[in-house]
Amino acid sequence: MTDQIETDVVIIGAGPVGLFAVFELGLLDIKCHLIDILPKVGGQCAELYPEKPIYDIPGFPMVTGQGLVDNLMAQIEPFRPTFHLGEMVESVEALGTAEAPLFRVRTSENGTTFLCKAVIIAAGGGSFQPKKPPIDNIEAYEGTGVFYAVRKMEMFRGKKVLIVGGGDSALDWTVNLQPIAKRLTLLHRRDAFRAAPHTVEKMRSLVAAGEMDLQLGQVTALKGEAPVLEGAVIRKDDGSESLVECDVMLPFFGLTMKLGPIADWGLNLHENLIPVDTEKFETSVPGIFAIGDINTYPGKLKLILSGFHEGALAAQKVHRYVYPDKRLTFQYTTSSTSLQKKLGVAA
Repeated sequence: MTDQIETDVVIIGAGPVGLFAVFELGLLDIKCHLIDILPKVGGQCAELYPEKPIYDIPGFPMVTGQGLVDNLMAQIEPFRPTFHLGEMVESVEALGTAEAPLFRVRTSENGTTFLCKAVIIAAGGGSFQPKKPPIDNIEAYEGTGVFYAVRKMEMFRGKKVLIVGGGDSALDWTVNLQPIAKRLTLLHRRDAFRAAPHTVEKMRSLVAAGEMDLQLGQVTALKGEAPVLEGAVIRKDDGSESLVECDVMLPFFGLTMKLGPIADWGLNLHENLIPVDTEKFETSVPGIFAIGDINTYPGKLKLILSGFHEGALAAQKVHRYVYPDKRLTFQYTTSSTSLQKKLGVAA
């Protein structure tokens, strides 16, 4: 058991929304520690699609998942937050009052204990695990021939790639990996897709040009002496089977979200999401906030930019808990010399 760490705020989740919350808190002289179950910062952006382009971040016509995380890390560097990676928050114990919250936060891995005045949950959908196709012995090929995420596109250069799925991830990676793959095949159980129309159109144009293959059916078995993948057996609707030669199979069947211990924190969950108000994004427990994909409220949009907005408003209320006797004056970074000094950019 380590000594208890005292800080102003504990942020649960080190994805983009949690990282930007560090910035908003830092401008208000609020110190924080971040805890994430993943071994690195960035959340799903870094873990699932570090090289996938994102087009709806204000000010960035296009930025990759890892590029966004890198920029956020550079932005919060002046505030020197402390990260506790590879740890999961096991319990959050309320010790204070509604007017003066105080929490003891414990993690399960290293038994780290924190004492803080506010908790910000920025845990995305909780811990997430890829949904695996029901194929015998698929585990024997994982990490060599079967991958559930693309962390580095170069791994697939010159490979015969089979992508399975019909959603955004499957179609996005079909379009992005096709130029570098030796041959790419997209497999879906039916000729209809749940992805963005322009991406589907791009895929169909590649098929029409003979630059990739589209097959309909389901994978029933894998071929090759594990862990080396050589092909996948495809069963079509009419019951016939065929073999698709492949070095790599990427099944994109979505993610299974698991809230884990968050479900036991008394936050009045609604369909595994945390209800919050839209003034300060506080939960039913004073001093505990939820921002990003983990929360729900009327009109909620699951966008990174929405999480940034939520983090900014949450920070304003956190200031009242951390500095109850200090009046908060709103300032702009463009004109406030005091804020510019905190950022290290003042002349």
